[in-house]
Amino acid sequence: MLTELVHQKNCKKDSMITDVDTGEIACSNCGAVSLEQIIDTAAEYTGFSSEDHQNNSRVGMKTSLKMADRGLSTIMESQDKDSTGKRLSSENRRMFYRLRMWDRNSRSSISVKSFQKAFTLLDGISSKLALPESVVEETAYLFRKIAAKKILAGRSTAAVLCATTYMTCRLTDTPRTLQDIANAGNLKKKHLQRIYRFLMKELDLYPETYNPMEFVTRVSKEVGLSEKTERLAFKILNISEKNYVSTSKNPMAMAASAINLAAVMNNEKITQLKISEASGISAVTIRDRTKEIKEKIGGEING
Repeated sequence: MLTELVHQKNCKKDSMITDVDTGEIACSNCGAVSLEQIIDTAAEYTGFSSEDHQNNSRVGMKTSLKMADRGLSTIMESQDKDSTGKRLSSENRRMFYRLRMWDRNSRSSISVKSFQKAFTLLDGISSKLALPESVVEETAYLFRKIAAKKILAGRSTAAVLCATTYMTCRLTDTPRTLQDIANAGNLKKKHLQRIYRFLMKELDLYPETYNPMEFVTRVSKEVGLSEKTERLAFKILNISEKNYVSTSKNPMAMAASAINLAAVMNNEKITQLKISEASGISAVTIRDRTKEIKEKIGGEING
């Protein structure tokens, strides 16, 4: 290391001392500071309150991409006093005045404002759809990547964020439909589809489609399906996948159709309208998909 080389060349004494307060290792003769810092191996004191934890902890808050400043905000007091309470000199007062001005201007920049708006909306969407923290962080990462490409100009920040959220759900295999995202963001589905296709081309990301089986439990719980009929719906979808019946089909439509067919086979009185409301798929589509499944794999299901 540079400091150690300087120390070895210019200082013949090798008496290194450790400063526990700053965590630095320095030479007591020439004052050269080593780049290596000591490691505190003492116990981490958590305390009984959040204030005690902050005072006793050796580390700060973890950084987060879903915050506009990544959790590393700057706090500059307006009082021109040092740590001992003494007033600063006139030169230092001018310097800190400029620093406060630059800090204030940096927080009011266009990019930071768009991040603040987007990530506030992201918190609301994640709470409505019960998204995992990993999905939220990945969404914030993709949104920052989109902002770096400078393709946000002229487009709605809310629409781009919702499309990014849907893309992240597809990439992480988190079953949330486009209609779910549109409802959570109070947007039209067609507008969201257009933004999503645009982002796929710009980011060169083409996520795989969902597996229809991921939506069976969700719909069956909402319509009050029995466990026996739910297992039969899984069986129908499994056979459909093997026979390529579900290829290029809406996953939610296939799940709703399998549930409808399983309910009919087990004589459960669940209407297509109820399944349609729970899945967001029209009753006409459910009937068409059910008819297609019965025609192609009806013999294997009954067998």
